[in-house]
Formats: sequence, C-alpha cells, structure tokens
Amino acid sequence: MNESKAMILGCGGLELTDDERAFFRAERPWGFILFARNISEANQIRDLVADLRACLGRPDAPVLIDQEGGRVQRIKPPLVARYPAARVIGTIHDENRKNGLRAAWLQGRLHAHDLMQFGINVDCLPVLDVPSLDGHDAIGNRAYSLDPATVSSLGAEAAAGLTAGGVLPVIKHMPGHGRATVDSHLALPLVDEPIAALREKDFVPFRALNTAPMAMTAHIVFSHIDPHAPATSSKQVIEQIIRGEIGFDGLLMSDDVSMKALSGDFPTKTRAIFAAGCDVILHCNGDLPEMNAISAHTPVLNGAAAERARMVMSRFAPADLIEEQALREEFTELTEQFVPTG
Repeated sequence: MNESKAMILGCGGLELTDDERAFFRAERPWGFILFARNISEANQIRDLVADLRACLGRPDAPVLIDQEGGRVQRIKPPLVARYPAARVIGTIHDENRKNGLRAAWLQGRLHAHDLMQFGINVDCLPVLDVPSLDGHDAIGNRAYSLDPATVSSLGAEAAAGLTAGGVLPVIKHMPGHGRATVDSHLALPLVDEPIAALREKDFVPFRALNTAPMAMTAHIVFSHIDPHAPATSSKQVIEQIIRGEIGFDGLLMSDDVSMKALSGDFPTKTRAIFAAGCDVILHCNGDLPEMNAISAHTPVLNGAAAERARMVMSRFAPADLIEEQALREEFTELTEQFVPTG
C-alpha cells in the first residue's frame, strides 16, 4: 500500500480493457469505484472487482460504490433488493424513534450483505447532509431529515450496520451539502450563510460521526469561510473546519473531480485538491485520458495521508453472522407502509 497513489478511480464498462489494465498496473491507485455502467450480473461484478484488485496485486484493495437506496442505488433488482431513500427512514424515526434507528441499522447491514457477495467493501453512505427547504434536490430525499440530531442518529446507525457487515462507510458531503441551491454535478454552488448558522446545523452530523474511517468533501463555496474556493480545494475549509472544528481525522477524499462544479483542467484541479489537504482524489467517470492527466499530478500516499489509509485498512473486519431472511423480513415490516408507491 505504501506505493499506492492517492487516488480512487473508476473504469469504463463491464470489464476492463487492456489499456485500463495496463494503466492501473502502472499507476497503482489506492482504490476503485463502481457505477451503474459497471453492473450487469452477479458473476460479471465479481469478475470485474477481482480483475481490478489483480491489477494492483492487493486482494483487499478498497472497492467503493454509492449504494444508498432510493434514486442512488447502483446495484438494482434483481441482483439485490430495492431499498428506500434515507428520507423514508427519517419518516419512520419521526413516528417511532426506536423503529427508525433499527431501520437505519438494518438497511446498512443488508447493504453490506449485498455488497460483500460481490467483493465490494466500501459504501459511500451515510449521507449526513442536512437539507434546507430551498435547497436543490441533488440531496433532497437522500437526506434522513431536516433535523441535524436525527441525521446524526440515523447516520450513525447506518454506518454501524455497514461496519457490522464487513463494509466500511464513507460519510458525505463534508462539511455539508444541504444548503446548495444548484446541483454540483452541473455548476458550483455558493452558500452565503454565516458560519454560526453552519455550526448550528450543517456541521452537527459530521461532528457526531467524526471518528468515521472515511469522508467525502462537498464541491461548495462557503463564502464566510473561503469565498474563493470550494471546500474540496479550500485549505481554510479543510484545516479550520473539517480537521479543526469538526475534528475529523480519517481519510478525506474529494467528491468526483469530473463534476462541473470544479473549474480548470484536470492537472490544475488535481494540484489544488492536494494543496488544500485532501488525502485522496476521486475520479468516477472512467475516462482514461482524464485519469492519465490526474495521475500525472497525484502523489504516492505519504505522511499523514498514508497513515490514514493504513488506519482504514486496519478497520476492515469480518462480517458478523446474521439470519439474512429474518433481517429482511424485519426491515420490510418496519418500512413497507412508509415506502411511496407508484
């Protein structure tokens, strides 16, 4: 792992091309991320995951996916069950706190069961963003609640469920995406709230889960912290807020560097992300020329970033034993009346 470059990369399709294999073998990313374009059937997923790891000679290399439930669920039926959006879990919690917490844990645990059968060992969950009523739907029902304490509690249960199943969580999008009024996939959001308001609401869930192994940044400008750069490439946000006020000392990865919120060419964006203090850069779309440009400016993991990466690897543990069918039945009983139909 000491020779790994500080990047997590995607690939283009259902299987690796010869060019992708050669690139991954030469450039040695720390980990990989899968998307819907990489998903077809069970053995194909297992073979792709194994091939990615074989490129690195690291059978335990992190392989990530966004498997939240709702509209962000990369692996879908019939390969796995369809899971509700986080807001459904929050609605259950509003009616019965104990049931909501249990549903959050069960969903995390069942996600882990699903992912482990394919060899996927990291889930980019929970979403800890606290939406504003006028916020863009890019977060929307992906968030558990408008209440930061509820988001904290349910996010903690989801993370615990994943971890119990041998899958590590990634908390996102630090230090908070809920106030964004545009989709950062398409444009750069600007949040103009005073820092006192952010402390009172947005930062709360991240502070509550600040011992998580990994976190993902938000491509958002917080004008009262750093008016010139989004959190992902802001030294002020990362040092003063994420590492300082929030107290997160896990592995910090950028959100996808290919999103339109970030300006400049890929070498410029890559250098800015590492200069700001991110440990690892994330590139998701599988475009090989873009990955080449990023890799040319990505360092080998070293110093504090290497130590955090080692910490992540030390936190992988075997899944606990469960009666899968019993847990699924319990989860269905807790959620079915709250899942929208049609």
